[in-house]
Amino acid sequence: MKDIINIFVNGHLSARSLFVQFILILGLVLVAAGGGYAAVTDINSAIVQSRVINDVPGATFTGVNNYPSSISLSETNVSASTGFGNRDQWLFSADGSTAYPFQHNDYFQASFDLVLTGNPITPRKEAGFLFHTASGNGDIQFIVNTDGHEVVQFGGISFYSFNTSNGITYNSGDTITLGMSYFLDGNNMNALQFSANGVNSPLFEFPGSGNGALDVGDGSTLGAYFQIVDDPTNPTNSGSAVFSNISITGPAPTPVPEPSTIVLLGVGLAGVGVVRRKLRK
Repeated sequence: MKDIINIFVNGHLSARSLFVQFILILGLVLVAAGGGYAAVTDINSAIVQSRVINDVPGATFTGVNNYPSSISLSETNVSASTGFGNRDQWLFSADGSTAYPFQHNDYFQASFDLVLTGNPITPRKEAGFLFHTASGNGDIQFIVNTDGHEVVQFGGISFYSFNTSNGITYNSGDTITLGMSYFLDGNNMNALQFSANGVNSPLFEFPGSGNGALDVGDGSTLGAYFQIVDDPTNPTNSGSAVFSNISITGPAPTPVPEPSTIVLLGVGLAGVGVVRRKLRK
C-alpha cells in the first residue's frame, strides 16, 4: 500500500495507470472499513447445544432442529440421587455451526411460538428466550414454567411479570407466543421490550447506553433454552419444549470507517492531486 501511495506522489504513472491504481486503493479502503462485518439479516440457521447443564447425565436427550419452522428439545428419565437438573439450548447462527455474535448496535425483533410440557409438571420445567450479554449484564431470560404457571422476564436490567401486570398465565401444554425486541428508542438509548401473546411490556432502557458502557456488549448470543429439574423420587420425570415459527429480523447497520481509514483515503486523494498538477505542467 505504501509503495502505491509513493508512486502516486512521485508521479511515475500515466494518467490511465494512475486511475486504475486509485480504484484499487479505494477498493482496499472499503474492504478494510467493512470487511468481516455480519448483520442480523445474515442469520439463517440455529445450532443446538445439549447439556449446557448436565447434572443428570443418565437421562436421555432428544433434539430436532428444523429451523425456522421448529426446534424441539426434550429430556426423559431425569432422575438421580443428587444434582439440580439438565439444561439444553439453541442459538441463532449465520453459518450453521457457530452462534451469531450480536454487537451492541445489532437491533432486532425476535419471536417464536412455544409449547412447554412437563410430565409431571412438578418439579419445575421451564423454557424461553435466553440472551447472554457480553457487557456484564448477565443472562436476560424471558420464560414460562410448568409449576408456577409464570410468564416472566428477569435478569439483566429488568424484571417484568405478565402474570401480575397483565393476568397472563401458562399451563403445561399451552401454546404461547413470546417476543423480544432490542432497539434504539426515542431517547436515543438502547432498550428492550418483551411481548406475550401480543401484549407488550414497558420499555426497559440500558442506563449509560449513549457511551456503550451498559448495553448488551459486543459478542452476545441469543436463542432459547429448556430446563428440567431433577426428581430423585420419579425415574420417569420428563419434559419437552417445542419452539415453532421462529423469526428474527433487524436492520443492517452501516459500518463507519475508522479514522485511520479516512486519513488513508485522504492521502490517496492528495496523491492524485499532486500527480495531476505534474501532468498539467
